[in-house]
Amino acid sequence: MKVVICDDCIRDLQNVEKLLEKYKGSNAGIRFELEKFSDACILYERISRGELADIYVLDMIMSEKTGIDIGSLLRTVGSKGVIIYLTSSDDFALEAYGVHAARYLLKPVSEKDFFEAMDFALSYHKANEEILFPVKTKQGTVLVPYSRIEYIENYSRMLNVFLTDQETVKSIFIRKSFDEEIREIAEDRSFLRVHKSFLINMNHIKKLEQGNILMESGRRIPVSKTRAAEVKRQYLLFISECYM
Repeated sequence: MKVVICDDCIRDLQNVEKLLEKYKGSNAGIRFELEKFSDACILYERISRGELADIYVLDMIMSEKTGIDIGSLLRTVGSKGVIIYLTSSDDFALEAYGVHAARYLLKPVSEKDFFEAMDFALSYHKANEEILFPVKTKQGTVLVPYSRIEYIENYSRMLNVFLTDQETVKSIFIRKSFDEEIREIAEDRSFLRVHKSFLINMNHIKKLEQGNILMESGRRIPVSKTRAAEVKRQYLLFISECYM
């Protein structure tokens, strides 16, 4: 697990680091990698490149990039990282809720409040931990939860990731083969390769048809003739395992 602290006040940054170390010391078995930033722009750039953490402890008011700017970017790229805001003013509480911040703590932060916030962050992270599929787009890397993917299509050497809410995430030109790009997600039991250019999420199949699969969205995905028998077998096996 990775925890990030970002505060442009070095003294406050050091205080939070001390609280984290004390929290870790009082909770046996908790391990995390800690990364500190006094420049919010550097953290913003890291997030834009898809370098994400599990928990963010952010100062709300910083020069150039604010804690809200960072929180908004995290949600834009699909991160479910837990955000804890620290601030000397309560004027921005509503904005904090807008990016689904877990806690909004006023400085100086007490040990009791910080420990409670970390307890919540860890429990939330554990309950909501989900595998994410990274898609490199023109806007940066977008992390898409497996559960939101209906199917992935390889079209003109680009990945079109069709989501359950009818949105589509389009990748930049891929240099690797489609097989290599989807290798990890294809190992998930919910996903099935039905065509040289299509990988589908079997959780969102509505009906098997002759030569096609009808998805819940109404889209029809072609099934290769050479894969038809195996696709049917794998889907029936998947269904039987789901309802055992």
